[in-house]
Amino acid sequence: MKHRDAADSRRYHMLAGQFIEKYGIDTAGYDVIRGWRADASYFYIAREFVRDNVDIDILEELLSLGDLGIQYCIRSEKAYSQLKEVTKDLVSVEYEEFNMKYNERDSMAGQNMRKLVDSDANKVMKVFSTLFGR
Repeated sequence: MKHRDAADSRRYHMLAGQFIEKYGIDTAGYDVIRGWRADASYFYIAREFVRDNVDIDILEELLSLGDLGIQYCIRSEKAYSQLKEVTKDLVSVEYEEFNMKYNERDSMAGQNMRKLVDSDANKVMKVFSTLFGR
């Protein structure tokens, strides 16, 4: 939320600051940040969350459905200076094969996300707008 807009609604922009103030983490002193790698599927989740359509109790499960792995953000010269190129065990892949597998995984993740959002596990009680005092 701090670095990307999940929705362009006035409601989102009004509430996002309060949400970040309560739950945000100050990363100014971090050299490296580790987190889920995001793609278009994650913006579906973010939009549904800020629209109060997703209970926070299923949010982590939703975010893991894409199986995209972990990404690292190198934030400082110190962290950057510690990087080493690893050429051992590199594997070359054909774009067509990789792209097909990516699209299949993304499509399946989207289906599974919609299924979970529409399931009884999504109680829609602890949603975006209820997680902080107004």
